[in-house]
Amino acid sequence: MLKFKKRKLLKLKLKWGLLPAVICAIAAGIVCGLFFPPWLTRVFITVNSLFGNFLGFIIPLLIVGLVAPGIAELGRSAGKMLLITTVLAYGFTLAAGFFSYGVADLTYPWIITAADRITSFGQAVALKPYFTIAMPPLMDVMTALVLAFTLGLGMAVINGSRLKGAMQDFRDIIDHVIVAVIIPLLPLYIFGIFLNMTVGGQVATVLGVFAKIIVLIFAITAVMLVLQFTLAGLVAHKNPFSMLKTMMVSYMTALGTQSSAATIPINLKQVEKLGVQKEIAGFVVPLCATIHLSGSTMKIVACSMAIFLMLGRPLDFTQYAGFIFMLGITMVAAPGVPGGAIMAALGILQSMLGFGEAELGLMIALYIAMDSFGTACNVTGDGAIAVLVNKIYARHPVIPAPMPPQETTGNPQGVHIG
Repeated sequence: MLKFKKRKLLKLKLKWGLLPAVICAIAAGIVCGLFFPPWLTRVFITVNSLFGNFLGFIIPLLIVGLVAPGIAELGRSAGKMLLITTVLAYGFTLAAGFFSYGVADLTYPWIITAADRITSFGQAVALKPYFTIAMPPLMDVMTALVLAFTLGLGMAVINGSRLKGAMQDFRDIIDHVIVAVIIPLLPLYIFGIFLNMTVGGQVATVLGVFAKIIVLIFAITAVMLVLQFTLAGLVAHKNPFSMLKTMMVSYMTALGTQSSAATIPINLKQVEKLGVQKEIAGFVVPLCATIHLSGSTMKIVACSMAIFLMLGRPLDFTQYAGFIFMLGITMVAAPGVPGGAIMAALGILQSMLGFGEAELGLMIALYIAMDSFGTACNVTGDGAIAVLVNKIYARHPVIPAPMPPQETTGNPQGVHIG
C-alpha cells in the first residue's frame, strides 16, 4: 500500500489551515516588530531557540523514519513498470532541479543585487533568548542518511517482516510528531523569525526578494510543464499543448487543494483522456503522487539559492549538483502533509548547504507560501510520465490485450503489472 493512502486524512485535515496561518504569522511578525518592547521580543526569541533546537534534534530521526521505509516499500513493489516509472520520475525531478539552478544562476544576479545582501538573518540586534535548552541530536545528518539508505535497501532485499514493521511504526511516530508538534508550531516559529528581522531592520529586504522569487518560480514551473509534455508528445506522437489543456483540470484542482492525494481521482480521469490505458494510469498516477516532485524540487533549489546570494555566499555548481541528486532521493520520503517536502529536505539543507536555524525557518516560510504552485506542477507532470510509460508498454505490453477478431486459436499472452 502506498504511503499517501496512509496519510491522506492527515493531509486533507491540514490543507486549508497552514498557508493562511503562515501568511498571518509573517504579517503579524512584521507589524509587532514595529512596537514590541525588547523584553517581549526576547520571549519569542526564546521560543524560537527552543523550537530550533528541537528541529535540530528531530531532523536525523525524521530522515531515518521517512527515508528507510520509503526505500523499502519501493523495493517490495519490485517490477518492471515500477522501475521504469521510478526512473522517469527521478529523471523528471533531477531535470527540474538543474533547470531551476540554471535559470536562477542566470537571473539572480539581476534580481538579487548588492543592496539585498544581509550578513546574517535575524542577528542584527543584540537580543538573546532568556534561556535555552540543549537538545543534541542522536547522530549527525549524514550518518542518518547513510543509516536510512542501508536499512531501506536491506529491508527491500530480505523477506523478514519484523524490522519492516518496526520501521513503519517509527515512521508513523515521526508523521505524528510532524502533524501534532512541528506543523502547529510553525506559524509561531515563523512569527518569531519575522519579528526578529523587523526589529533588526532586515524584513523589507527579505520581503522584496521573496516577491521576486515567487514570480520567477511560478514562471519556471510553467515552462517545466511545457518541456515535460513536449518530451511526452514527441515520444507518443501527440500534441503537447492539447495534452496540457486536458491536464489543466488536474492543475487547477491541485492549485486549490494543495494536495497530491486529494487530486488523484481527478488526475486519473484526465490521464485516461490522454489515451493512457486505465490499468497503467491506475498504477502510475498514485505512485507518482508519492515519488514525483518536480515542482517541489524546483522551489527548494531556487529558494535556497536566493538565501545563499542574500548572505553573499558564492554558488558552487559542484556543491549544488550533489545537493540536487540527494534532494531527488529525499523527496521520495516527503510525508503527505502540507509542507512535507521541505520537512524532508531540512536535513540535506543543513548538512550539504550549511543552513542554520534562521535560514531553515525562511526556507519553510517561502516554500509554504508557494505550496500550491509546486503541488500543481507535481500533479500535472504525472500525466507526462503516464503517457511515456503507456508508450513504452504499447511496444512491450505487460497487460493482457483483448483477442483480435481474426484470432481463431490460442490466447494472447500478457504479464500482470508490477
